[in-house]
Amino acid sequence: MSLVVYSAACLFAMTALLLFRRPRVALRDPLTASTCVSIFLGGLCFFCSAPVTLAAVNGLTGTPNFGAPMTYSVISAYSASLLILLINWRGGPADQVRRWVVRVATVYSLLIAAIITLFALSSAQVERLRDLDTYYANTPYMREMIVLYLFGHGACVLITCYVCLRWSREVTGMLRVGLRLIMAGLAVDVIGFESAKITAVIARWTAHDLDRLSTDVAPPASALGALICSAGFALPRLLPAALAQWHSIWDYRALAPLWAELQEVPTAPKPAPPRWQLPRGRLYYREVRILDALLALQSHCDGRVREMAYRQARTQGSTPGEAHFIAAAAMVVDAAHQARQPQPPVSHESAGTSRLHTAVFSDTGELVQLSRALAKSPVVRAAREGAARAARS
Repeated sequence: MSLVVYSAACLFAMTALLLFRRPRVALRDPLTASTCVSIFLGGLCFFCSAPVTLAAVNGLTGTPNFGAPMTYSVISAYSASLLILLINWRGGPADQVRRWVVRVATVYSLLIAAIITLFALSSAQVERLRDLDTYYANTPYMREMIVLYLFGHGACVLITCYVCLRWSREVTGMLRVGLRLIMAGLAVDVIGFESAKITAVIARWTAHDLDRLSTDVAPPASALGALICSAGFALPRLLPAALAQWHSIWDYRALAPLWAELQEVPTAPKPAPPRWQLPRGRLYYREVRILDALLALQSHCDGRVREMAYRQARTQGSTPGEAHFIAAAAMVVDAAHQARQPQPPVSHESAGTSRLHTAVFSDTGELVQLSRALAKSPVVRAAREGAARAARS
């Protein structure tokens, strides 16, 4: 039991850290901040509800079952955070959003205060780590405390599900996927946690024993539902960034042939990139170095090479767009070869040169096309071999 909930708590903590990787930016964005708070409180719920944690809290405070109001208060705070997150996610006029956030925070603050007060008024001297809800289902004040926290969490689940259902009909893409994941997680929570807990408590009221629903069914169902629900909140925010990093990996590799051709071109010294950086950072540094090398090759570019390569590419069946990149790649290869020679650069202006303007290839996609043309085109290969033969002769 403790292993399951601790694992869920760790997953929640890792997700919160991913979203909160830039604290200053996250704190200025109410949506990111509320997402992090919600996921953190979700993990804290599981951490606090673990029997090992409950036993430790009870022992440290010297009060039997002190962990119960603590856990129920955290669950109520988590419920409030879900509603606040949904309010910030839906957006709207700032004043209206602020009013709804204050209302939700006020209601659930009063709910937490009532839970603590009811526990203080109750008499629960027998420590129960796994079946407190059913064991004290008929105990004055404890009974009301249990019903109150279940009511607060259930109201949050139903309201969130209703809003997500209506909203999912208005949006598309990843936002709709996220909303459907939230509804799926809430459905698991309603069926597996709320219904199981309420059924077990009512069974106690009617002198029946369905405690296994509360002790064996509700905890894993709650963990599963909360994980699915949190994935729905986090996925629309994390997936685009993850896909961008993934595309950066492919672009970085696609630029390898172009960088291999240009890496020996002397350019102005640059500060060394950080040793540890995400793919987008690595791609950025490679693009900067490629563009600097292309700029350094301006005086070596021969327009005759470009024009000849363009005609050859068109003759071989390339489209005008493909021939454009093949011709530029052939001129880059020739210019890089000329730059490696000991003689000073020769001006090709009289030959009708067409300079390689780096602004034309400032886009990542265009640099990738240039790199692919350089690596795969037989026209570029012939230009490289021709430059090598001219150097030998």
